[in-house]
Amino acid sequence: MNTLFDPHSPDDVLALVQGFPLAWVIAREGEAPATPLPLLAETDADGRIVSLFGHCALRNPMVAALRAAPRALLLFQGPQGYIPPRLVSRPAWGPTWNYAVARFDTRIEFVPDENDAALRRLAAHLEAGRDDPWTVERMGERYAQLGQHIIAFRAHVLATHATFKLGQDEGRGTFDEIVAGHDSAGLCAWMRRMRKGD
Repeated sequence: MNTLFDPHSPDDVLALVQGFPLAWVIAREGEAPATPLPLLAETDADGRIVSLFGHCALRNPMVAALRAAPRALLLFQGPQGYIPPRLVSRPAWGPTWNYAVARFDTRIEFVPDENDAALRRLAAHLEAGRDDPWTVERMGERYAQLGQHIIAFRAHVLATHATFKLGQDEGRGTFDEIVAGHDSAGLCAWMRRMRKGD
């Protein structure tokens, strides 16, 4: 059942993960703490995220927890911000918080033979569009040493849940006032993206 705050298409969820790649990885079982890790989306032919690819330090207790029980919840926080009443001309309008989030229920597969790919692909994603992008070769011999202390993994998506609460419930006049007056250009861009024509 679709709701007002659902993404319009898989492209919206993909854009969130690509634009805000740092996820909280939370083991479904055990005592391991949650850990933040940057992850890369892998999609099917329709653009739906089918897996998330990354790496973790071997010394992180999350590795042992996920080896014992390979299920994890991944939480991505996209654009977000407080919407103060001073932006709106309606006296009775109350403050709110706009945000876009995605969570994935996943099954973890460790893929140590892809350690090099995990590091290279992440660097390429994060350096994309920069002048003189950084590559792992700049680390010299230290790169090989680093690779011995990590393990790559693929989080296979079992279920996806996304909420894009970005002002879709506001009247056109109120929405326009918020976008015109808010100080976060990034949040406003996402608000415009998710606004259906009215």
